[in-house]
Amino acid sequence: MASVSASAAADALLAEIELLGGGSPCPVVAHSMGGAVVTVAAEKRPELFDSVTYVSAFAPVSGISALDYLTSEQAADSVVLSLLTGDPAESGASRLDLGSDDLRNRVQSAFYHDVDDRTAEAAIDSLSHDAPLAMATEPISVTRERFGSIQHSYLTCDLDKIVPPALQKRFVAELDTVSVRPTTVVNLHSSHSPFLSCPGMLADALQESWRRARDGAVSSA
Repeated sequence: MASVSASAAADALLAEIELLGGGSPCPVVAHSMGGAVVTVAAEKRPELFDSVTYVSAFAPVSGISALDYLTSEQAADSVVLSLLTGDPAESGASRLDLGSDDLRNRVQSAFYHDVDDRTAEAAIDSLSHDAPLAMATEPISVTRERFGSIQHSYLTCDLDKIVPPALQKRFVAELDTVSVRPTTVVNLHSSHSPFLSCPGMLADALQESWRRARDGAVSSA
């Protein structure tokens, strides 16, 4: 667990993208901490990416780690660190004690507060108790020539308690500093989990972001 960094996960992702796309560039969608993995992967092998769309995801491009972003002023409203238990330095993991009813209720409020109870319970049951700490602590840098050459979109979630809107806005601004083309932005009125709370709206937003990126438009309310 402790050795699973964003770079290690990116290598595994690249193997899957190359297999699925047969070596041709593919559109890739990243959610939450998956954004850190996709960012590293896109810097390593930009030729495999037709586009990258972040869905309320971490987009660390400025040489710092995802954890650094979570302790920044833009993440002041995030509740994610308050949910973790145990000693990450000892376990090498960011740990959720999902056996606790109290914590399950807090996780539902944090991740799935606009999702019906039955779906939220099923989602919580599917969560891993441990996430690799190294994935959140690895500093990530990208270049304009490689990562920046790919078209980027960002789907913001304005009810998100994990990656708050202020932090999402910072990610978009930083993406623009390293990208050849401006980031296409589409907003969703959703929690951190739009694939559960509003899957139809999410699908429409993904299609809109790809259309706007092709047409050269960059933002949408």
